[in-house]
Amino acid sequence: MGLLDTILGRSKPVRPDLDQLFALPSAALTLQAGAGYTPTGLGSVCFVGVEGGGFARIRQDVRELLDADTGEGGHPVEFSQDSYGYTWLLSRQAPDDAAGLVNDLHAVNTLLQDGGFGPQLLCSLISFRDAEQRPLALVYLYKRGSFYPFAPLPGAAEKRDNPRELQVSGILGDDLRIEPDLARWFPVWGAPGL
Repeated sequence: MGLLDTILGRSKPVRPDLDQLFALPSAALTLQAGAGYTPTGLGSVCFVGVEGGGFARIRQDVRELLDADTGEGGHPVEFSQDSYGYTWLLSRQAPDDAAGLVNDLHAVNTLLQDGGFGPQLLCSLISFRDAEQRPLALVYLYKRGSFYPFAPLPGAAEKRDNPRELQVSGILGDDLRIEPDLARWFPVWGAPGL
């Protein structure tokens, strides 16, 4: 970063740090103790789909890797596309295996990044529910290297529970790198697993 960048208020973008995902199991314990949210065992990765042989090969590698991890009686990985054209990958683990779920999400992100598709990665999330079955997701923004909570209001058409999101971010401030810019706390309506 040069002097001109400093004068003009430009900042150096945060580099993605996929190892931040490994803080999620500890954060899940904090979230359970502090607010009563338990993991559902569902996690997703969102990326911009790309056509071509290289991307198809990566997608097949992801499917083989995650399907092999489920073993007998496990659930295969699911791919879907949302109304905005983004591709979602849904991974399932036992609700008490947050570490296994994080390993799956990290493996997918790493395969895409190492395959040259890092710029297509948007976010990853794991979902939680409280005693009232209210959904909550902890979303990792790939390009920002930070997390934020997303709490849709149950039964409401695309409305968020902002006070609950702020409460969760306060609880997890010591466990996760929380995204400081609230304008970047994008809604992930209809995310698989949420």
